Amino acid sequence: MGAWRLDAATGDAQLQARAQPEWQQEYRQLSAGLFQGRVQHVQLPGMRLVREDSNRALHQRGDLGRGAYGFAMPLALSGPGIFNGQRFGLDSVLLGRGDELDLRTPTELSLMAVVVEADLLQPLWQRMYQKPLAGWLEHQLVVPARPAAAQALRRLHTELMARLLDPDTPWQDETALRQARDALLIEWIEVIPEKVDASSLPTVTARRQLVNLACELMLAQPDEPLSMLELCSQVGASRRKLTYCFQDVLGTSPMQYLRAVRLNGVRRELRSGEAAAVQDAAARWGFFHMGQFSLDYKKQFGELPSATLRAAGAQWLRPAPLAGRQSPGTRSPASAPGAGSPGRQRARR
Repeated sequence: MGAWRLDAATGDAQLQARAQPEWQQEYRQLSAGLFQGRVQHVQLPGMRLVREDSNRALHQRGDLGRGAYGFAMPLALSGPGIFNGQRFGLDSVLLGRGDELDLRTPTELSLMAVVVEADLLQPLWQRMYQKPLAGWLEHQLVVPARPAAAQALRRLHTELMARLLDPDTPWQDETALRQARDALLIEWIEVIPEKVDASSLPTVTARRQLVNLACELMLAQPDEPLSMLELCSQVGASRRKLTYCFQDVLGTSPMQYLRAVRLNGVRRELRSGEAAAVQDAAARWGFFHMGQFSLDYKKQFGELPSATLRAAGAQWLRPAPLAGRQSPGTRSPASAPGAGSPGRQRARR
């Protein structure tokens, strides 16, 4: 698609997921109320700048593409979030491979991020640290941000995005664009602490695997929801253990999550136009008492299911090309300002 920018306000969690080009994502709304969100993307050669805002707790799963690495940090949040089974706060960095992402957001979240292609990241990392990419980047981790670097990064990221999203500010100088991109990427790398502890990953992975298995079983027969006893029996875990793992990975109980999954399933069908009637979609997800279902649905999403059905097929904004410029090819960041200077070289394990 070349270089482009996107600024989209959305009123639905799944539409927010679909509004982000080239990525395979699924969002489920977990907390109750009318959803309002916004996504801002600027795609540059080899790297995408992102800001995403949401006002409801979401479970986000997705794949940003193999060979891509992501770095993210909150700008603001109402409470702790969970990234691939690990808690994060305001001064946390979320990082790692771009595939198999799993994010449970707090109710209010503003997140900034970059998604970088390996062909851009690897030579810059080699030049900064005289070694290949760190092995822990092949996982998904939450690490504490270096405080001074975090403040500078937030300022640089938001200012650069604001300039690039401004339609009255065309970027015609490809050299300046690459330099701005590379300078920002360096700041993202610099915010990572010198030592990264990945020792908890085996435990986190085991809990996530149990939760993922339970979720698969929940979705296998949505019209006949499993009881807690049936779910525990099929995953081979006690009620206490399964509840603990769900709280640790998704911040909610298995039954609360199952109910949210079913309501989101109905909403997805209604918005897509797959259902001819509300009753049809509700029945496919195990809701047979329409009066209670309508009340639960309105509480969860802030509107009646009939209103969702009437809005079926609503579209999302398409990305616009960066004004006044062609799409240059990705170039090595070896010439980035500061990439090879002694002041930028830090020991990294």
